[in-house]
Amino acid sequence: MIHRPRPRAAKLALIAALLIAPGTAIARPPSLPDIDAPELAAPGPAAAGVTMRTIAVHDRLDPLASLLAGHEVHTDRVLRLRIWYPARAVPGAMPVTYSATLTGEQGHPDAAFTVPGIALADAQPSGDHFPLVVLSHGYNNDPVMLSWLAENLATKGYVVVAPEHRDPPIWDRAKVPAALLTRPLDIVDCIKVLRGGMLGKLADPSRIALAGYSMGAYGALTVAGGRLDAKSPAVAALPPALIAAFGRTDVTDAGLRAIVAISPAGGAPWSVWGPDGAGLAAITTPLLIIVGSHDRTVGYEQGPAALFAAAIHADRHLLVFAGAGHDIGTNPPPPEMQGRLWDLDWFADPVWRKDRINAIATHFITAFLDSRLKDDTTRNAYFDVPSESSDPAGWQGEAPGYAAMSKGGTNPTWKGFWRGHQDGLILRHRAAQ
Repeated sequence: MIHRPRPRAAKLALIAALLIAPGTAIARPPSLPDIDAPELAAPGPAAAGVTMRTIAVHDRLDPLASLLAGHEVHTDRVLRLRIWYPARAVPGAMPVTYSATLTGEQGHPDAAFTVPGIALADAQPSGDHFPLVVLSHGYNNDPVMLSWLAENLATKGYVVVAPEHRDPPIWDRAKVPAALLTRPLDIVDCIKVLRGGMLGKLADPSRIALAGYSMGAYGALTVAGGRLDAKSPAVAALPPALIAAFGRTDVTDAGLRAIVAISPAGGAPWSVWGPDGAGLAAITTPLLIIVGSHDRTVGYEQGPAALFAAAIHADRHLLVFAGAGHDIGTNPPPPEMQGRLWDLDWFADPVWRKDRINAIATHFITAFLDSRLKDDTTRNAYFDVPSESSDPAGWQGEAPGYAAMSKGGTNPTWKGFWRGHQDGLILRHRAAQ
């Protein structure tokens, strides 16, 4: 059976019904966009399912234990995987509510929070052989913080697999360098079990993309081929024996179809891929980098923008939220995380509406993945913008009523955006050399 997308109006009506139906929560699930979202942020025709799996890797290099011991250490690594997938709708079924805990400010307790979802736990899949997206969360984060993207992609025909990396507390700076090796190892181990058929007919292991936020984006870029520089200040902080052991481990995957890197760590001053990110020249996989221009954590000009420039052998796009900070990759702040500024800053952006950031990012990620994993060349038109900056765009022609969406072409408003609702964006493209 061929599933056809519902018209946008029908989708928005469905969203509204969910939000106001008796007995349902008032909070909007982050994967459901607001009314001003661009076209491709709308959910797809399927329901979303979610399940958990656990994988164990025997006798694997343990970067954290090696860092603390000062020499090479191997242990068994167990990873919990949260998996979202296209599912069949179940009338009357209650969607999941996610729960997680984040490290509290030093000297304060950890903070627990919940996130409303649209996914149905262990629901029956709506089909098979779906393309795969391996999704890696930020440092000391949890996969549920990216449900805005994972659930939305599941409704559009993707299986999203997110490992729980279990990082040390973020304020324990002495342990942070170990993540430079742990992240790519975790991601590669996840890919191996997926390529080995862990999900059976549900997924197509020949169509895999990586997506990550912050440290997760660093891991995705490294697995895509980014070569670490032993002279980097961050890499040099690791024991030489550990670096040597990591060098003997294959952490790259040549079969990837696309990379989405949101607020990627690894640029200056860490410079893990060398000065100006020179080690990223080894990447040939198509790349979409999404970043805020005022990111105080990984920077901008010397961080993600420099990494974008360095990946010269990849066809690549750079989407910039002007004035936004680092936390563009997470859900909007849950109510439980709004009592302390430390807790809020895991989620909130000081300038942009968070649901707006998520919707725009979802729009472009959908276009990018559809093009690269589903060979839908019509999606390329969403990147064919008349100018790199969205601010000068006006409107060409008359449209009835207040709301009008650009169909691209000669219209200076970017394709898929509502008239008057695209300011504050920069979109750059560079072809592979």
